[in-house]
Amino acid sequence: MIRSVRGLLAATGPDGILVEVGGVGLLVHVSTHTLMGLPPVGSAVHLETYLAVREDALDLYGFSGASERQLFEACIGVSGVGPRIALAICGLDAPEALRSAIQVGDSRTLQRASGVGKRTAERIVLELRDRMGDVPAVTRGGRIAPSAPVGPVGEAREALMALGFSGDEINGALTDAPDGADTAGLVRHGLSRLRRS
Repeated sequence: MIRSVRGLLAATGPDGILVEVGGVGLLVHVSTHTLMGLPPVGSAVHLETYLAVREDALDLYGFSGASERQLFEACIGVSGVGPRIALAICGLDAPEALRSAIQVGDSRTLQRASGVGKRTAERIVLELRDRMGDVPAVTRGGRIAPSAPVGPVGEAREALMALGFSGDEINGALTDAPDGADTAGLVRHGLSRLRRS
């Protein structure tokens, strides 16, 4: 299994990027998130990787860090989610923000990825939400920062945090929130649960 690649970024294109390693050019499929963080062509690059083995092909997928690769691997473990869809999901936002969206059950965020419909997004949330843990967003400088609101659930979380509730309290309060509720409805639901506890 090829777990990482370090070499020269030779080219970028619609199919991925070309990384030259010891005179060999490797085609590496990357997410939009990783692509936007790459240095200019001609620069050295280091990527965490995942090798997908099929009967007719060996496809190498590259990631900006271990966190994105782990999210990718979690997604392809969900029934009906292949590497291409998982990569599209990883390209939506930083891995920490996507983990938070899954954790709070925000399937609508995942539906923004190409090839992800409502049922697939809901299946991903259902199967992965308990495996995401409490993941804070991390800035490029390595400091923990609050996650940007992600749809109505993210906005409701922000509103409840502004009222002084902790992330764990909010997660518990929103666990059984009704699907399709708007921000105001989620805040009301969260407050009703938090007041009982």
